[in-house]
Amino acid sequence: MNSVFDAALEVQTLFQEQGWKFCIIGGLAVIRWGRMRATQDADFSLLTGFGDEDDFLSVIDGSLNAREAGELEFARAARVYRAFASNGAPVDIALAGLPFEEELIDRATQYEFRPDCALITCSASDLIVMKAFAGRDQDWADVRNVAASQWDTLDWEVIEQNLEFICEMGENFTSVPKFHSIKQDLAKKLGRN
Repeated sequence: MNSVFDAALEVQTLFQEQGWKFCIIGGLAVIRWGRMRATQDADFSLLTGFGDEDDFLSVIDGSLNAREAGELEFARAARVYRAFASNGAPVDIALAGLPFEEELIDRATQYEFRPDCALITCSASDLIVMKAFAGRDQDWADVRNVAASQWDTLDWEVIEQNLEFICEMGENFTSVPKFHSIKQDLAKKLGRN
């Protein structure tokens, strides 16, 4: 697990040296806002906008070890650059450009995971949106855990609006109703009706 924290710190330092806007998402953010759980990689959202991705990718590709041959082409198509940090830990860098993604990065705050490792992570509310949109079994477990542990501090309006927006854009017709069902179930369990 320490190798993932070290990888995240290495990439964060690179991004800060470049003056780039970013935040950590995924499993490390779940550890901050939900519960301790195993995660195999460090996930970033890096604000590149649309059209300037190659400026960012050339620096990233020259600084990190690409996971696959043809990684630059994959990143241009999928908007995710997959790499290894210097210690061999996997890193996924999502190339952000939507207004929601920019706001998510603007709302991110620093959190000290250990004395020598303070990382900038997305908010709990934004994490729930991204996890609900992804909609895998682990993502829904993370939504439940983060929502249960952060219930009173979550910005439910931000969650609802942004989840509906990105699900509509991504033609995801199942995540919004499933999220509402989970929210309703948790509200009953937590006595927050």
